[in-house]
Amino acid sequence: MGSKRRGSTSVEELVGHVDGETEEAIAKPSKKKLKLKSEDEGHEEAASEVNSLSAAHSSAKPMERKKKRKALDKERRLVATENAEPNSNGSGPNMKSDDRWEPLATSPMSVLPEFHISVFKNLASADVSTREVAAEALTRELQEVQKAYDRLEEKERAEGLELQLEAEKDDGLKNCAPSLRYAVRRLIRGVSSSRECARQGFALGLTMLGGKIPSIRVEPLLKLVVDLLEVSSSMKGQEARDCLLGRLFAYGAVARSGRLIEEWNHDKTTPYIKEFTSLLISLASKKRYLQEPAISIILELVEKLPNECLVNQVLEAPGLDEWFKVATQVGNPDALLLALKIREKISVDNVIFAKLLPHPFSPSKFFATDHLSSLVNCLKESTFCQPRVHSVWPVLVNILLPDTVIRDGDVLSGSSSIKKHKKSRKSNSSEEEIVKNVRNFCETIIEESLLMSSHDRKHLALDVLLLLLPKLPASCISIVVSYKIVQCLMDILSTKDSWLYKVAEHFLKQLSDWVKNDDVRRVAVIVALQKHSNGRFDCITRTKTVKDLLAEFKTESGCLLFIQNLISMFLNEGSASEEPSDQSLTTDDNSEMGSNEEKDSVGGAMNNSEILKSWVIESLPSILKYLKLDAEAKYRIQKEILKFLAVQGLFCSSLGNEVTSFELQEKFRWPKAPTSTSLCRVCIEQIQQLLANAQKGEVAHGLASGLEPNDLGSYFMRFLGTLCNIPSVSLFRTLSSEDEKAFKKLQAMETQLLREEKTCGLSTGASRVHALRYLLIQLVLQILLRPEEFSEAASELIICCKKAFVASDNLDSDGEEEEESGGMPVLMDVLVDTLLSLLPQSSAPMRSAIEQVFKYFCDDITDDGLLRMLRVIKKDLQPSRHHQDPASEDHDDDEDDDDFLGIEEDDESDEAETGETRESDEHNDDLETVEESEVVDKELPEGSDDSDGGMDDDAMFRMDSYLARIFKERKSQGGDEPAHQQLILFKLRVLSLLEIYLHQNPDKPQVLTVYSNLAQAFVNPHTAEGSVQLGQRIWGILQKKILKAKEYPKGETLQLSILESLLEKNLKLASKPFKKKKSANNPSKKKQSASLNRYKMITSLGQDSTFWILKIIDSRKFSELELQRVFDVFRSTLAAFFDSKKSNLKAVFLKEIFKRRSWIGYQLLGFLLEKCGNAKSEFRQVEALDFVNEILKSLVSVSKDNNKNSQEVSKKVLKSHLPKLCHLIKELVNKMPEKQSRRAEVRKFCGKVFQIVSTLGLNKSFLKVLEVDAHGVCDSQLGDVFLALKKQR
Repeated sequence: MGSKRRGSTSVEELVGHVDGETEEAIAKPSKKKLKLKSEDEGHEEAASEVNSLSAAHSSAKPMERKKKRKALDKERRLVATENAEPNSNGSGPNMKSDDRWEPLATSPMSVLPEFHISVFKNLASADVSTREVAAEALTRELQEVQKAYDRLEEKERAEGLELQLEAEKDDGLKNCAPSLRYAVRRLIRGVSSSRECARQGFALGLTMLGGKIPSIRVEPLLKLVVDLLEVSSSMKGQEARDCLLGRLFAYGAVARSGRLIEEWNHDKTTPYIKEFTSLLISLASKKRYLQEPAISIILELVEKLPNECLVNQVLEAPGLDEWFKVATQVGNPDALLLALKIREKISVDNVIFAKLLPHPFSPSKFFATDHLSSLVNCLKESTFCQPRVHSVWPVLVNILLPDTVIRDGDVLSGSSSIKKHKKSRKSNSSEEEIVKNVRNFCETIIEESLLMSSHDRKHLALDVLLLLLPKLPASCISIVVSYKIVQCLMDILSTKDSWLYKVAEHFLKQLSDWVKNDDVRRVAVIVALQKHSNGRFDCITRTKTVKDLLAEFKTESGCLLFIQNLISMFLNEGSASEEPSDQSLTTDDNSEMGSNEEKDSVGGAMNNSEILKSWVIESLPSILKYLKLDAEAKYRIQKEILKFLAVQGLFCSSLGNEVTSFELQEKFRWPKAPTSTSLCRVCIEQIQQLLANAQKGEVAHGLASGLEPNDLGSYFMRFLGTLCNIPSVSLFRTLSSEDEKAFKKLQAMETQLLREEKTCGLSTGASRVHALRYLLIQLVLQILLRPEEFSEAASELIICCKKAFVASDNLDSDGEEEEESGGMPVLMDVLVDTLLSLLPQSSAPMRSAIEQVFKYFCDDITDDGLLRMLRVIKKDLQPSRHHQDPASEDHDDDEDDDDFLGIEEDDESDEAETGETRESDEHNDDLETVEESEVVDKELPEGSDDSDGGMDDDAMFRMDSYLARIFKERKSQGGDEPAHQQLILFKLRVLSLLEIYLHQNPDKPQVLTVYSNLAQAFVNPHTAEGSVQLGQRIWGILQKKILKAKEYPKGETLQLSILESLLEKNLKLASKPFKKKKSANNPSKKKQSASLNRYKMITSLGQDSTFWILKIIDSRKFSELELQRVFDVFRSTLAAFFDSKKSNLKAVFLKEIFKRRSWIGYQLLGFLLEKCGNAKSEFRQVEALDFVNEILKSLVSVSKDNNKNSQEVSKKVLKSHLPKLCHLIKELVNKMPEKQSRRAEVRKFCGKVFQIVSTLGLNKSFLKVLEVDAHGVCDSQLGDVFLALKKQR
């Protein structure tokens, strides 16, 4: 402390400096410094100043009194120092400074204990425990001092001898020891300090002192707070704020000390409680930021005082009545808070609350609309304490939602499906009152006041709603999550830059967490969000709120409750009575939006209603996606959804909106407004999807073993038949005679197949029947969905079912069916044709059913049926470049087999190319000239109608019905694009069937047919380039299901000639150059990249296909004589590799062939050595050395792995080729390449050859065959490698 450095020997003078420093650093009541008199003035002058100060104390101004007191204290300390210095101990020169001043020591004649002022420093510590220890030490020491002081008989003499420590005789603390006086004054000044945690620490010390030392009376304590923390007109800014906050903390310390309660207990007429309340009210009126904490101090005192004291003292405090009266005008939420808390404590109405509380008070009157309107200003102004929510809101929530009644309300809302007991009328009335109060509160305060105001008040509105959530019954969720709240959330969340975006996001998160474990709440929230956003909440807010809530349903009861609520929303039950407020709010909101909303017609409202109903229809099946229930529970939920969708989507009632089925013992209802055709279509689509998902989820279909109740398709058909038999119920649309006939036939056939399925048990036949049954059910719905399109296909499918499973005498014959011979093959052809005819216009569930049928029947498919499917993939709607007669189309298919992949045309022709070219270079084999390549997509002229060529109508309709339908639609629409896109979709669907076939039959010889046609379609630019998706799909099937599958075609029926032809064409495909289109000009980089990628894919297809075909050939174990054609194909390929610049065959690819199929290398070794020795291209020659090396390595590996006979065979093979091998080495060493890398490759090759020759023991033979003149060249070019060979000889 600063007084240590001054080295004063007087304790009084030292303490004066300490106090002065504290006053300057902590309290800082004024910037002006007191001018003290000089220290050499006499004692008489000081005494006269004391008398003058006492005389003028009552009349002088506060600041003048303060200055005079400080001057007098200074003079008194000087006098005391002079008197005490001769008699003080430890004042010698050898005494340490700390021993002289740190404890406030007493004189020898005094018996008062020491008081250590260092505790004041720790009171300002940021650590809570440090402050508490310091406050306890302070209180403990001062208690001992005061006790000793109280035992003194001559207190006046003690005061004269003791250190006065700034204590004045008129401060009211006459019975307090000087140290205690000093501590009280210093603590009061300390609470005004903004240093660290001084306010908290000094207030704690003042609280403990006031509570434990009764000598400190309330009257002088309140007076000291006013005097020492006076705010004068000269104070501004931080200085005035510190004094105001200091008074606030000081009053809080007085309230918490308990002295006021003791005063009341001692004297019921004490004026100090009134004075204390009045002082706090006065302080609260000075600044807004003092208002809430000042009232919190009063409320803390109110909780401790008895009711009599509250009525006679607190409510009678001066200024309180006026404060309550003007509260609603100025907007004072703290006045409302104080009134509510006092009224709650005393439970008695008082006229002083007349402006704030109803008289008599009751929750229903308080939350009446008129009374809430009078409180709007008070509650609006509570935003000043944001982001914290004002204390008045939790109090309002507690009154609005009492705990006991809310529990009853939750029970009632959660058990709405259970019959209510007769004795629940009282709880029902309480619940109704709560619902009414909540509605008034939300409409008047939240929606009409806060939401219509600033961003801060919108923020407050959402915070208040979060306060309501923990106690909110499910029956009130629709009131809280109202139209305007949802619209507010959508407005905020639709823009991420919104100021309140994070607030709304937090609100939704808390709302989602609140409903997490409660299905009743979750259902109510989902319904509210979607109802007020027309089913588009997630779409508008760009969140997944509703989707995530839907995914959280885990129980059967929760799902059924959700289904019931959605059905009620769809039927619009009680909308006029349940939502009058929402309707009025919508009108008000629309009136604010302007003329755009006023222009909306009734049709527009119906459109919004249809959007919401459409969401209801689509959401019902979606909850099954995330459910993890047992089969029985899931089946019950599926039935409820299916019944609703079937009733609303398939039927309508001619007699009212409600029909009772006595057979099903159920009532069926329809909306008052007729359901539109578009909504009926959505219902049918959802039924189809529901049945398709149910079919996929079935593991076994053993109906005879007790699984019949879980057959959703069978239940649907029975339900459909029952409703069709009700006279007052009819289908939503009138069917044509053909469709009606097909509709009834499908129903009858499904019944027959169901009986057949029961007799099959768990066999494969049962799976076939089950799949056909579900296809029939999907076809029934498809006839209703797309009338006059599927009746013919339905008739054909019924014929297939009859021939496959049902005896002819079991069904009535109408004479229209013709007997067909040929057995199963004919049946399969008809079935394939029927399935293909259903594919083009079918829905996704329908396609799923078709795929299931094809999966179980594809084992019996004929070659003709397979070719029909493949013909669809190869079919192209683009016009032919060479005009040809349609009658030659069948001949073209045969030519396609002869001209596989279209690579037989002249190299100069660009007709079958994709428009890419490449300038090949024998020294550059990595497509470096991509930048020079150009792409031209051959497009049809707009409006061209010549794509059909000379095809007449008869020829067109002789084609398959499914392709004819696409051509007809193309002509009717007068353009190419619709038919082209539909054909692509049709091809993709047929590819799915082919993929199923390949998965089920990977080793059949027919896989070769599928491969050749798919490869041809992929290479054809008009087939694959028209759609990237189609090309990728074909590529994926070729790679995953054929070329890289574990199984491959096997059997004696595989013809070697076909394999040889495919091998030759794929080798040509692999060597195909990257050509440049002559007519191309400045292609874009995107086209260049696409062109190059396609070229790489085609080349890769040729390579992979070659490996695959060789694997098939190798598995057949053909003789060497039979494989001569294969060897000839490779000879011609190698010849082109060495001689033709147009060959783009990769050396790595050829090397891999020789590595995998060594028997090819053995036959081609001699040819390869000749071509290497006479190669025109040095680059090709060096590349081919790897081929030779790979073949020779295989000879060595065979000789090592097998017996001596194999070694002899390897030696014999190599010995037979030694002349050509020596000739090659001679040519290589005589004409060493100029490039260093190539010379290294040559030396490396020669070294490996010498090593292989040595391994097989042919050193002598090799050197003998090698010409003499070549020995010298080998010595000079190869060096030690050749010398080592000669030494081994």
